[in-house]
Amino acid sequence: MAQRTDEILLAWESLSATSDESGWRTIAIKPAGACQLRAGRRFPGNEEALVVGFPAATLGVAERLPDGQGFAVERVDPDGDGKTWIALARRASGGSELFSAMACDVAGSLDAEAGSDQPRLLRVFLGRVRAWQEFMRKGAQPLSAEGEVGLAGELTVLAAMVDEGLAVASAVQAWVGCLDGLRDFEIGTGGIEVKSTLSEVGFPARVGSLEQLDDSARQPLFVAGVRLRQSVAGKSLPDFIEQTRDIVRGDAEAESLLSERLVAAGYLDAHADRYPRRFQVAGILVIEVGPGFPRLTPATVHVGVRRAAYEIDLDSVQCGSVGVGAALNKLGAI
Repeated sequence: MAQRTDEILLAWESLSATSDESGWRTIAIKPAGACQLRAGRRFPGNEEALVVGFPAATLGVAERLPDGQGFAVERVDPDGDGKTWIALARRASGGSELFSAMACDVAGSLDAEAGSDQPRLLRVFLGRVRAWQEFMRKGAQPLSAEGEVGLAGELTVLAAMVDEGLAVASAVQAWVGCLDGLRDFEIGTGGIEVKSTLSEVGFPARVGSLEQLDDSARQPLFVAGVRLRQSVAGKSLPDFIEQTRDIVRGDAEAESLLSERLVAAGYLDAHADRYPRRFQVAGILVIEVGPGFPRLTPATVHVGVRRAAYEIDLDSVQCGSVGVGAALNKLGAI
């Protein structure tokens, strides 16, 4: 990755100029398998860009391209040959350092799939850019202390699902909360929402909306409560990340999906030293949401209530824990 970063930064430097004319200047850099790559700048703004060519792939006319804070994605035709070229370009309002990290990461994700065909590479490119779109939407900052605990809990549940027999690619594909999904995992016709806590007394769980625990449209629905305990003998968040990478290693689809999901969740390897705390998993509760489960939904609040966030105590729920395996069975996943 360092070599790719140096290559792209040097190419951008060589292209930098002042010009009143509109248009692109590009220079070819090392391809990523069947993908053609060019470092570029767009004028008159002199904004950096990564221009990627997929000569043998087709992008649907109706395909909606990602569009995020600080960057734009657009179709271009640098050679006038009508082939599929897509430019990932910094907006004038976007920071150069963050955009450089994004462009080099996207190029690295294509390098990792260099043996794939072009339609696959196109999907990898768009998926990676959409992950960065979500990262930037969330503020493009290291995770908060709460977010750190939350991500450790979600990865704990993902690992537990694989341990129970769910295919690794299916487990990672189901992890959609980091993509602004309503719940953390959507599996079959239902889902699993993960709540994590460091509390030793009670299990406070924040519910972010009236819809999050509403099972009227998708069921069955489960809440998985992961209790973590800080301990010098535990694992840091980067350790949880590496453990999950070990779980999916060897499955190219799962590796690519996990890489995208981690960025979308707000985790960058460059921020690893920001997470020194170490956690042990003290227990996992898995409770089916149904009669007797404390919750607010659109159907149970006054018609005038449009939005609400609230907190429940999972330790006070009398429904009983069913376990990850039983939940996956009921969801029809295993």
